[in-house]
Amino acid sequence: MGSDTESGVIARAALLLKVLETRPHGVSLSELARLSGLPRTTVHRLVGSLEAQQFVSSGDRGVSLGPAMARLAAAAHTDITALARPAVEALGKRTRETVDLCVFRGLHAISVDQYASDQELRVISPIGTAFPIHTTAHGKALLAALPPEQLGTLLTAPLTPRTAQSLSAEALPAALAAIRTQSYATDHEEHAGGVCGLGVALRTGTNERYAVSLAVPAYRFNDNKERLLRALMQCKAEIEALG
Repeated sequence: MGSDTESGVIARAALLLKVLETRPHGVSLSELARLSGLPRTTVHRLVGSLEAQQFVSSGDRGVSLGPAMARLAAAAHTDITALARPAVEALGKRTRETVDLCVFRGLHAISVDQYASDQELRVISPIGTAFPIHTTAHGKALLAALPPEQLGTLLTAPLTPRTAQSLSAEALPAALAAIRTQSYATDHEEHAGGVCGLGVALRTGTNERYAVSLAVPAYRFNDNKERLLRALMQCKAEIEALG
């Protein structure tokens, strides 16, 4: 077999990344070769090159997407981030809670912008964090907004719980139906103990799917939920009016 052309290498590397996007928990080299239709020797070579640039990671559970992919996802969304930033900042100032703007990526919602709470006890996650989509308010809001056929395909993958409160695959459909009815999602310590949240999906007029959320210490959540929800809905309306 002759040497790969530059375009051929890029196409094959992109194919591997697309396969890994559907296997967030990792996959063996043999399985990656089978799913991509590429020879195992080619897969091994490409994985080595991608891992050197942190586009993939190799571990006990096999090959998975690496941290550079999360950073690229954040960098690729500067337009919507700039558009939403005034509303995100206004929401943060009104509520004094942390605001996160996230984009849908398979079984994860990736943070692309954040306005940090100024309170002493607050919830902060680095921009570029990939949140399991079934455990957070913004993630569940994104799931609830998906077409049924896309949602059905996505949820064939196993869902790993983060806390004792995380929804199981069996409980998730009913929760998503409720989210569609009420137009917002909640997180009651499903992603991390002591942390709650409210999230809404955004209609931005782009091909990407975004959500905005509030991350709130649990002890402040219940007493302030209605006020926070009103402010979040106002932010959603402000962003969508600009889209």
